[in-house]
Amino acid sequence: MKKATFSDWLKQSLLFVSHDPWIWAGYTLFVGVIMTIGKVSLALGILLSVTSLFVGVGIAKYIDLKHSTENPVGLYWAINKSLPLGVLAAGTIMVFWFTFMVVANLLTGDVDKIGHFFFYWELTPENLNHRSAREIANWIYSYANITLIFTLLMLISFASWFSYPLMLFKDQSWSQAIERGNHAVSRNRNAIYKSLGFIVAEALLCTTVTPLLTPVLYMLTSTMMYVSYKSIFEVSKPSL
Repeated sequence: MKKATFSDWLKQSLLFVSHDPWIWAGYTLFVGVIMTIGKVSLALGILLSVTSLFVGVGIAKYIDLKHSTENPVGLYWAINKSLPLGVLAAGTIMVFWFTFMVVANLLTGDVDKIGHFFFYWELTPENLNHRSAREIANWIYSYANITLIFTLLMLISFASWFSYPLMLFKDQSWSQAIERGNHAVSRNRNAIYKSLGFIVAEALLCTTVTPLLTPVLYMLTSTMMYVSYKSIFEVSKPSL
């Protein structure tokens, strides 16, 4: 393994978009559309947004293979390969979130709010009238930005930044991915922490100033996860 830098990962991730801007932008738009479901059910919103984040890693792999090989795989391959593991990871994040919410509501005495996790209708004229596009986007995507931060915290607490791509592309078990991922993190700690800090800062920015860029941030994070994984674990392959 070689040491890497955050600036290299960010530069490669931004240049990565040019490999296939239509697929990159198309998936980003898709993510933006399904994230609106989170205003109907937070549970479903978390499940879909986190799944989208992890499936985006598979989409990034597809774009890379399409750009760098003579016999690229199809888009169906990327979705079919990454979706089951992505749903499993998202379901785990959802369970953690629900557990924390139940404990918090029990401590504060707001037991009636527990049911809001599964269904809470907010798409009413009162919440939509007389609001600008930015305000509506902020209202719709605020949970997604918090979900992204929560997901990153869960990754660094119970797995590692590299666990998902190692399980997805190297077919490693959960324990193997954690062990190998943590070893890579220890060797590239500075780059990892700067990457996490950048994503968290952007997520916080998207909660107030640039909410419409939330889907873009999700796809950029997926791309950075793939680019950073490839730079360390697939160094024998052509660089991006």
